[in-house]
Amino acid sequence: MSKKFNKRIYNSKSFFRDISFMMKNMRNISGIKKNKEISKAFFEKIMTVVTAVNGCVYCKWFHAKKAVQSGVSAKEVKELFNLQFNADANDFEMPGLLYAQHYAETNRNPDKEMTENLFNFYGKPTADHIILIIRMIFFGNLSGNTFDAFLARFKGQKAENSNFFFEFFVFIVSAPILVPTMPLVKKHR
Repeated sequence: MSKKFNKRIYNSKSFFRDISFMMKNMRNISGIKKNKEISKAFFEKIMTVVTAVNGCVYCKWFHAKKAVQSGVSAKEVKELFNLQFNADANDFEMPGLLYAQHYAETNRNPDKEMTENLFNFYGKPTADHIILIIRMIFFGNLSGNTFDAFLARFKGQKAENSNFFFEFFVFIVSAPILVPTMPLVKKHR
């Protein structure tokens, strides 16, 4: 009996919807760096929390490295990947990190109250930027997982409700970025 590939992946509809969202928000995405309330460390913590939920090995390797470069300790990165950030996150970061975890755990369907709380705490510009950061890493996570789902097919592990041809498409599009990182990711597992 073959095992299933059990990570969240893209289907064609959600993939192209997210590509469209990213294209429409390119200007807003570039504005994140100008937001003085979102430090590089906070940015990477958000990325790390969403990656912890979605389990993309490529994003985990990359954002662990970026988080440490931004000043987050290796211990804190490990705790973020274990979703144990309560002790290290400051009062300003905590609502954003909890929202990032909730957003990922609900597969992009956060409770209305959670979203309202995010906007009430940070205000519209920063809350919008936090959601963009979450959407960006969600895109990376699911792209990486879909890439891996294609490879897992050859080990007899098929993702549920998946399509060979779409997985192959994502594999081809992602290969120039992910294939060179495969040995690095494997080395640091």
